[in-house]
Amino acid sequence: MKSNSRRGLPAFTLIELMAVITIIVILAALVVGGLSFVTDRQAKEKARVQIALLSKALEDYKADNGEYPPTPNKGGTQFKATAGTSTSSILFDYLYFDSDQDGTGVGTAAGSGDKDQRIYLADLDPLTNKQGWTTGNAGNGTIVTDPWGNQYCYRSAKDKTGKENSATENPDFDLWSMGKDGKSRPADRSHAESADDIYQ
Repeated sequence: MKSNSRRGLPAFTLIELMAVITIIVILAALVVGGLSFVTDRQAKEKARVQIALLSKALEDYKADNGEYPPTPNKGGTQFKATAGTSTSSILFDYLYFDSDQDGTGVGTAAGSGDKDQRIYLADLDPLTNKQGWTTGNAGNGTIVTDPWGNQYCYRSAKDKTGKENSATENPDFDLWSMGKDGKSRPADRSHAESADDIYQ
């Protein structure tokens, strides 16, 4: 007598497959969330290091010239990169391109440019820097950018005429990154737009 018992191959049930897919989705979400957190933290740390380097270069500039690079007195004006009111081009101009302010920059070709001036932060060179610090064509008006591609904000305690800048918080200068959102309200640090700002 023949037996009709069918021996099926072992297989996953629908519920088991759904459980495995759910676990994979949860693990993928954790990995993506963790990578985003690590990337954001790395960008913040890079901004802090860059601010420290810029601050040191500004101190060296003051030691040589007796004052920090001056900025216009904008009072409580909001700093927004899109509005062009950030002043990172001043940092580039005074710390790298034309530190002696004689109208002749460092030059880009061999033998060109002003050889008498001092370069305070060589990492700002748009042609050789590996960190992507600058945006522009290695000339006047090139901007210094943070890890998120926003301009660094700089404000000196005195303007070009020697008048006190009313909004400067520090006795020498203010230097900060607007953070990931690219917005800042330096007159109101408790504002939501200033929540991710990174100060010196």
